[in-house]
Amino acid sequence: MMKKEKIIIADTRRPLWQVISAAVCFTACAYVFWLYFSQSPAIDDLETHRDFMEMGVFLLIAGVGLCYKKGIQIKPQSKEFKATFEVGPLVLGQWKKIQSPEYVSVFQQPLKDGNYIFEVNLWYDTNKHWELYTNPDYKEAFLIGFDLSEQLNIDLLDATTPNDYKWVDKDKWRKQLNETSS
Repeated sequence: MMKKEKIIIADTRRPLWQVISAAVCFTACAYVFWLYFSQSPAIDDLETHRDFMEMGVFLLIAGVGLCYKKGIQIKPQSKEFKATFEVGPLVLGQWKKIQSPEYVSVFQQPLKDGNYIFEVNLWYDTNKHWELYTNPDYKEAFLIGFDLSEQLNIDLLDATTPNDYKWVDKDKWRKQLNETSS
């Protein structure tokens, strides 16, 4: 398997209606600020200034809330990672060194409604971990965990059955993946 320069694990895409709503909020925010700055010299009372600012900030926050994504970026070669907060092309986050990555785990997490979600965690420095990915589909979560463990050259733990954790035989999985892709 070829090593990737960077692995990006991100929230899924936002629904179209949320992206359109965010665009409307950003446009309205820009209009409110344009109106404020063009009318600012003529406005005498402080309450009107405050109202313009509150409306602009509210629209800006609503737009960000409708279109942001959270993610994780990992550089396998240098063993660095960063949690990201993304709004459009703006990606915020700081790279941190993974001192000693130990293994990746995939486990089942119960939800309040009785369903389950599968989480992928990266364990490092004996007992620390990063929650990297969640998905209601076991296969999707497992494949993300498998790929990450391959890229970092560490073990994979299948902890999806409570109290029956198993280390995954990655050689067997590689063979199965190669057979299905052929």
